[in-house]
Amino acid sequence: MKLFFNRLYVGYALLVFSITFLILFPWFLLGIYYPPASRMVLKVNYWWAIVYFFLIGLPISEEWRFKRDGRQNYIFCSNHFSYLDIPVMGFVHSPCVFVGKSSIAKVPLFGFMFRKLHIMVDRERARSRAEVYKRAAIALDEKKSVIIFPEGGIKVVHSPKMTPFKDGAFRMAIEKQIPIVPVTIPYNWIILPDDNRFVIRFKRPKIVLHEPIDTKGMTIDKVDELKDECFRVIDEELRNRFPEKFAKDTE
Repeated sequence: MKLFFNRLYVGYALLVFSITFLILFPWFLLGIYYPPASRMVLKVNYWWAIVYFFLIGLPISEEWRFKRDGRQNYIFCSNHFSYLDIPVMGFVHSPCVFVGKSSIAKVPLFGFMFRKLHIMVDRERARSRAEVYKRAAIALDEKKSVIIFPEGGIKVVHSPKMTPFKDGAFRMAIEKQIPIVPVTIPYNWIILPDDNRFVIRFKRPKIVLHEPIDTKGMTIDKVDELKDECFRVIDEELRNRFPEKFAKDTE
């Protein structure tokens, strides 16, 4: 019986997502067919996220550990354990372009919107990865922020332990001299784990946006140093929240 009601709730959450997306779809079309409006249109992600999580009874707890400079764009790098991470990252206030996997294109209408306004990557194809790098660089030049999951997708082995980060986001941050903002999403692996069961556990989602890591004056040979620092910040937050999960690492 409990599983039945959970499935019913998951169906409701999907229905709310679909309805709110359809309501906003004309707005997204404006950004697609009138590029000068794209920055303004991308800000809708924030309000969409607020309304969506309120309607499904999972209000988000935001923790900003820095005062955001409205004139500065950033590269936001987050851990990635759950499909819920993408809508949670909608709480980043800046007009942001997401980097997401190419399979999103298969979702009717939403895939079309994502392909036009955001960036899709097929991580198995070198040409696709190069195109992502080019489009993300253009977005940064347009003063938009970029959201990347530097693990390269959901590659959970033992949540909440991360897998090693890939270089792309950090190389780009140095080349463009754009600050990296480490982001910790600590509880989504509990709420909606990547186990193909689609069973939601009720816990308040949270997003922690850490102090930006400045890249001004940093040269390309510092990519590993920048990547390791971003990993360390997020990993430390996860370890502080789930010491029992990391206990064996310190033994």
